[in-house]
Amino acid sequence: MQDRETLTGETVRLTVWVHGRVQGVGFRWWTRRTAQALGLSGYAGNLSDGRVEVVAEGPRDDCVRLLAALRSGSTPGRVDTVREQWSTATGDHAGFVER
Repeated sequence: MQDRETLTGETVRLTVWVHGRVQGVGFRWWTRRTAQALGLSGYAGNLSDGRVEVVAEGPRDDCVRLLAALRSGSTPGRVDTVREQWSTATGDHAGFVER
């Protein structure tokens, strides 16, 4: 069995769909800045239905911090719902960008 440090320090992929008034308000920029400060790689991109999709990879603890920030109420715009999905990191991204 792995110890807690190994489990929380594992590299993961977090995919988040953010619903609300999150397009055209600086939300992707804010998310990129927050993810970069945490050392995560991935992207934040607008979806055609008005949501923003966030894909972040890095240590689980840092991804949890990003998720908490997205739910904190301190983001630009208005976040109504945040849906998340956890999976294995793929290493497809270098840095964190806006799409």
